[in-house]
Amino acid sequence: MKHIFIITAFLLCFFGMTAFGQDMSYYSDEFDRADSSFVERLEVLQVVKDANIKGIGEFYHHALKVLLEKTPDIKDKVDRDATDASARIVCQALGAEEYSEAAEDLWKAVEYFDVISESNQGLVMQDALTAIGQVGGVEFVPHIVLRLNDFNTQVISDVETKRRVQRAVVGCISALEALHDISGFRPVFFASTGWYDGSVKTMASVALPNIVDDPGDVIIEIIQDTANIPAIKYEAWRAMLRTRAPDSSVSKVAAVALATGWYYTSPNPTYQKNLSEMRMSAIDTIRQVGAYDSAVYTNLEKSYSNNFINSVPNYDEIRKTLSTLSVLGANSDEGVDLLLKFLRELHARRRSGPWAQKERQLLQWVIPALGSTKTQSQDVRLLLTTIQRSQDYTGAEQGWARSALREMGN
Repeated sequence: MKHIFIITAFLLCFFGMTAFGQDMSYYSDEFDRADSSFVERLEVLQVVKDANIKGIGEFYHHALKVLLEKTPDIKDKVDRDATDASARIVCQALGAEEYSEAAEDLWKAVEYFDVISESNQGLVMQDALTAIGQVGGVEFVPHIVLRLNDFNTQVISDVETKRRVQRAVVGCISALEALHDISGFRPVFFASTGWYDGSVKTMASVALPNIVDDPGDVIIEIIQDTANIPAIKYEAWRAMLRTRAPDSSVSKVAAVALATGWYYTSPNPTYQKNLSEMRMSAIDTIRQVGAYDSAVYTNLEKSYSNNFINSVPNYDEIRKTLSTLSVLGANSDEGVDLLLKFLRELHARRRSGPWAQKERQLLQWVIPALGSTKTQSQDVRLLLTTIQRSQDYTGAEQGWARSALREMGN
């Protein structure tokens, strides 16, 4: 029987689809025969696949329906293996054909092969889920999200079970990436940070920017969720930086990342490092994209002041904060006001103490930051002029004030 299939497929390919009107009735009839075994159905599909016939989504969809209908007839491992192989051919072909009418039956395949746990290798689920994405089955996004959320929270020790589940996870990620629904962002993000092998986590990470251009609101929820450890919060912020979100949204999330970096406290050194790095990255981003929320200045002040009073200051964070305030101060009073506040505090210390290397270092950074704003504030000019002329300051310190005044136009 198989040689007849091969000859027919060869003729279809040789003469072209148009001449035969893509008539697949012969193959459908052979596939549908009541006495066909699961192995014989697989042979039909393999012949059609090898013929590389295009535009026959309807045939493959019909084949999937038949496979799903015939599953109660499966008697042994031979039948099961043939069914799995057939389903994989059909799902892959429907995805390649982008045959949207098959979305519902592809989901039925996902459900069926998930239930058959004793023989489910995860491959059919992977192919069916991937195909749902390719055919545009957006109505199944909520179902896929639930599945991936469930996989993300599983604790699996058995190696074979882990391998099987991860295959299905790959299908979920592929589908959600292709369907571009924002509800898919969160579960794919947690897949990128989850218990999976590195290749699966990398796949999820790469998929994130393709799911939706601006996942800002979702990322804010992840960062603010008290159940998430700082490493997850920081990773969520880093994911935001890889999106195509507008500057306004990036700045909004940066403000949340900076605020969270201060109000979340932990004695864990690793967590402290995560929070510090998230704050500094957020500060640097605000410098680049701007501050779209004036509330951000409260936490920028903390990044200076909290480090100022710390016995081991993070000078990198202080410098990034001053640089950001300098850029913001070129267009906002808030930035100038904070820098002026810092300079006044340093001026008071210079006159009455305490004054040490830390204070002198900060003075060397704060004064140029104010000068770079090119502010026309009379309060700033008056204080800088005082520093320039005061004998409380060294010649070098007076020179910093003089340079800043020149930069502001004096």
